[in-house]
Amino acid sequence: QVQLVESGGGLVQAGGSLRLSCAASGSIFSINNVGWYRRAPGKQRELVAGFTSGGRTDYADSVKGRFTISRDTAKNTVYLQMNSLKPEDTAVYYCNYRVSVGNNYWGQGTQVTVSS
Repeated sequence: QVQLVESGGGLVQAGGSLRLSCAASGSIFSINNVGWYRRAPGKQRELVAGFTSGGRTDYADSVKGRFTISRDTAKNTVYLQMNSLKPEDTAVYYCNYRVSVGNNYWGQGTQVTVSS
């Protein structure tokens, strides 16, 4: 079993910043398998940021240059630093742990609201 606990969401004005945290516990094989997704109102869930098999970072085009994913392996925690936030970034952000294709764990989600 894997437990994922997100924190750091909130309300921010456009242009502001937030940092999300995802604390992972349980049967974690690799913290590199943790990524961030989001679901905006009326839209499908999308991948925001994650780590590639080589340990590099990967981002959705819409957040490149503004968001940064990082990890603290000692704490089994993954962060998402979000800068220059836009109203279209408003969504529930979810932490995801990928065990294998089609086998995932999800956090409870944290709301990010960006006002214009």
